Amino acid sequence: MTTELPEITCLQPGQSLRVAVDAGSALLVARGCVSVVSPPSWFGETVFTARATLDEGEVYVSEHGGWVEVSALSPAQVRGLPRAATVAPTAPSRIARLVQLLVGNAA
Repeated sequence: MTTELPEITCLQPGQSLRVAVDAGSALLVARGCVSVVSPPSWFGETVFTARATLDEGEVYVSEHGGWVEVSALSPAQVRGLPRAATVAPTAPSRIARLVQLLVGNAA
């Protein structure tokens, strides 16, 4: 599903960029300040999105796939980071661990 971001995207205040991302995709704010709206998620029976304000040098990492909206609060430059650079080996998720326990493949 990932739509690759160009090397650098420049945004003027008030401009927005919408891009489809996979879980673990990252966005670096190379210059300026932006607002990032996460892909929609379910909480019980309610759909919600999380909003974060990022300044120069900060990185947004998408927890799950979907559409991300990046809005410039000042003249800004944003850069998509290669997924391999942002995904570090992690412990299995709680759900994966539960499945392992249920099927008898506990590690």
